[in-house]
Amino acid sequence: MEITAGLSLAEKLKILSDAAKYDVACTSSGVERRGEKGTMGSASAAGICHSFSADGRCISLLKILMTNECVYDCKYCINRCTNDVPRTTFTPDEICRLTMEFYRRNYIEGLFLSSGVLKNPTYTMSKMYEAIWKLRNEHRFRGYIHVKGIPGADPALIEQMGFLADRMSINLELPTSEGLRTLAPNKTRRTILTPMRQIQRGIRADQENRLGAGSGVPRLQGGNLLPDEEKKKIRTFDESTSLPAGYRLASGRDVGYVTHGKKSSFVPAGQSTQMIIGATPESDYQLIRVAQALYRGYDLKRVFYSAFIRLNEDPALPDTPQGPPLLREHRLYQADWLMRFYGFEAEELLSEEQPNFNVLLDPKCDWALRHLELFPVEVTRADYYLLLRVPGIGVKSARRIVAARKRGRLDFDALKKMGVVLKRAHYFITCAGKQLYPTAIEQNYITNRLIEDDRRKNWEIEHRESYRQLSLFDDMHLDVPPQPSDAASVRSGQF
Repeated sequence: MEITAGLSLAEKLKILSDAAKYDVACTSSGVERRGEKGTMGSASAAGICHSFSADGRCISLLKILMTNECVYDCKYCINRCTNDVPRTTFTPDEICRLTMEFYRRNYIEGLFLSSGVLKNPTYTMSKMYEAIWKLRNEHRFRGYIHVKGIPGADPALIEQMGFLADRMSINLELPTSEGLRTLAPNKTRRTILTPMRQIQRGIRADQENRLGAGSGVPRLQGGNLLPDEEKKKIRTFDESTSLPAGYRLASGRDVGYVTHGKKSSFVPAGQSTQMIIGATPESDYQLIRVAQALYRGYDLKRVFYSAFIRLNEDPALPDTPQGPPLLREHRLYQADWLMRFYGFEAEELLSEEQPNFNVLLDPKCDWALRHLELFPVEVTRADYYLLLRVPGIGVKSARRIVAARKRGRLDFDALKKMGVVLKRAHYFITCAGKQLYPTAIEQNYITNRLIEDDRRKNWEIEHRESYRQLSLFDDMHLDVPPQPSDAASVRSGQF
């Protein structure tokens, strides 16, 4: 491990921002918080990392690792301890300085902070806590903060960080215990799921306290959201725990941050996680069942899927001659959206007999083609939940249809204005008993037409890095030399 000393802040930023690019954080903030006098920053619920807010602004996060030093040897990670890469670490004050200076220049609207494991999980989490505590309390920063929790860290640190961060996430990394044992031997499902459960309980308890405020229901004091049996395990915060001096969290005095008498909420934007796709041999069916269990069992806001990229040479890693499985990642995101917003179950989308998604069709179309007995759907009478299952009709357009048909008659022009993608939906719907075009409800015919429409989109997803914008002044690296006739035409002005 090469520890690089004497680096400038800019050189550290270059190393640690590049090392953070494999942590997925493209998500909406989930919190709305206005700036106040004497503070710096605000948070918008409309979106964060490379997204657009409701008023059209493009907003983003400063996405960095606190350190890329790591005592773990995860075989898929570029920062594994056995890799010979430049290593460096931000101090808490440097993280605060970068965040505040970038925010003042309107470069960012929040911070995403992750880290390698420096010394041990508790020590690493304590340094991250020190940085975020200073940012909130000393620099009075009220912008959006997303923190990656370190599995295995002291539960008290996870708890107190929850009162400072807007969103926390604990990376599941791999969907099965077998995958973790093979590729991440220093991590276990237990150490990952335990802090996830703690964050879930903390969010629920905080919500119950706020709902009960003013109604005679006692509120928690000092942010102590841990069960009694967990509180007994919390060590005294002294030198033996390697925590920074001055942060006696167990006393409850320095929990969270307060502005104008209002105490911070516990992880108000919820928690999320990330799974690596393609590093281990699990099927899509196994992956979406794990995601469904996480949504139901841990109240997660989002599961992120990250296509495996072979960064290290290791016999335990799969060969990927075709590059990262980007189309598979895309299909999983589509299925995840269907489970979160469209009422689909994992068992409806896939099964043991059909364990993987169709690479040529999106999951919603694939489901519809396997259930043609439900179609065509009459949009003037179908209920909201059936409309959601029609390809080409989304949540907003389904709501608009239900609202509009109470006021008058619908036609296909009106459906198009409501956002219905008729190019896809017209195979599956009728309006006032009529189809847009005479179409046979026949599986092979509709499948071929839908595949033809999606072919270019699928190619662009699979070859995301292999094409670029054409330029009038770009020869596209062609090796064909100019002919004598070309030179003559140039001299004569006849191209």
